[in-house]
Amino acid sequence: MRKGIDGLAALIQDSFELNPYGDSIFLFAGWSKDRYKCLYFDGDGFAMLYKRLDNNGKLQWPKDEKEVRNLSQQELRWLLEGLAIQQPKAIHPSSKGVF
Repeated sequence: MRKGIDGLAALIQDSFELNPYGDSIFLFAGWSKDRYKCLYFDGDGFAMLYKRLDNNGKLQWPKDEKEVRNLSQQELRWLLEGLAIQQPKAIHPSSKGVF
């Protein structure tokens, strides 16, 4: 959790081969999973949010780089509420079928 805006933008671009200037929010968590940084480019500069959870709160964060993925708004909300990204009892969007 030592990297600032420039270090995180470089990590996004070089390690993950993604565009830090795109319309995306990038999240990074510390080893203890009780804090995270959020990086976002809003068109004229980067914004970074740093949050530390109180009361022994922990995030259900991906274990390694292989688990890096795009999240839906719902999955992001679950993650930031300390829930697992996959909620087995949730109603998941269905694909369009043929009748």
